[in-house]
Amino acid sequence: MTSPTATHTPATAPEKQARSKYSCVACGGEAVWNPAKQKLVCAFCGTEAPMPAATEAMPGMQSTDIVEHDLVAALRDMQGEARGWARTTRMIKCRQCQAISVFDASKQAKSCEFCGASAIVDYDESGDVIRPEAILPIQVSEPQARDRIRAWYGKLWWAPNALKKKAMTDTVKGVYLPYWTFDALVDARWQAEAGYHYYETESYYENGEQRTRQVQRTRWEYASGSLNHFFDDTLVCGSKGVHPGLLRSVEPFPTTAKGTGALKPYDPAYVSGWTVERYQIDLIAAAKASRERMTADTRTLCSQQVPGDTQRNLQVNANFSRQTFKHILAPVWLMTYVYSSRDYQVIINAVTGKIEGEYPKSWIKITLAVLAFIVVVLIIFSAGGKHR
Repeated sequence: MTSPTATHTPATAPEKQARSKYSCVACGGEAVWNPAKQKLVCAFCGTEAPMPAATEAMPGMQSTDIVEHDLVAALRDMQGEARGWARTTRMIKCRQCQAISVFDASKQAKSCEFCGASAIVDYDESGDVIRPEAILPIQVSEPQARDRIRAWYGKLWWAPNALKKKAMTDTVKGVYLPYWTFDALVDARWQAEAGYHYYETESYYENGEQRTRQVQRTRWEYASGSLNHFFDDTLVCGSKGVHPGLLRSVEPFPTTAKGTGALKPYDPAYVSGWTVERYQIDLIAAAKASRERMTADTRTLCSQQVPGDTQRNLQVNANFSRQTFKHILAPVWLMTYVYSSRDYQVIINAVTGKIEGEYPKSWIKITLAVLAFIVVVLIIFSAGGKHR
């Protein structure tokens, strides 16, 4: 969590237009951010340069600041947030997966970075986007991403052998996804009926004989309590270009401002040469999703406080305060491939290296496995019958 503030940049504040490309200090060619070296590297002569010291800061902010914005104030006055990408950009929208990709204005896109479809059209922004507050620089290099995908292929026992042999890694692409993070302090009061189990001896008849057994009973008592909990950086992804289930599997992304892979103040140099997805889940929708998640988590935490062996009729009254948010960019390596006329997606968390993906299943392997199981069961039953 970073220090919260309720101060917003005026909508009329002048914005500095950052460079869309970073020039090599040696030859003047375009330098792009290299995750392996954590430096800007010239694509022509290979000259390396650190992040520029005099970066273009957001209006009214120091370049080293990552500020948490007051959520209530932002929702009341949506014009208060820093707008734009602080660089000259071009946008395209995919007609197939609906993802909106943002990249340097000089780049020509031939297909969607997310699903690979060629049905793309230029996208005109209807309103300025809220500028990212911070960014997680890519830590996993492209060669490392390819190695992880090959290793992942090798573990797919149920996949067709042809898929493993192909080990398709040529279409892997680095993309920055839009994320919202939300903080909130919850003060909750709960009440419930706490159940305590006890056992009574019960008599019953079986085959004409009286027997006894222990029967579980429950004694119910009123219980109540309180919960004070701080939610720090609840993540809500603003992407529609990545399958939500896959994305949840490779989360979380580190959102601290310390250590390796820590959040950095947003600077267009970090995305120089990379594609960024423009958020399609806006602040209002993301705030609603985060509140629903926090409410569910609050109920779970209160439930854990209820004493006894079981519970019923749990009621929770929660009040949220100190609600703040920020908009960040988180990197992934994304690969979309086609097998038997169907699209599959593989995603790597480009900070932690965690990988998850979709793949086709071999009906031959599944059929053989089922037959083998049936044979084993028949052998066991046959052996059991002989010993009777």
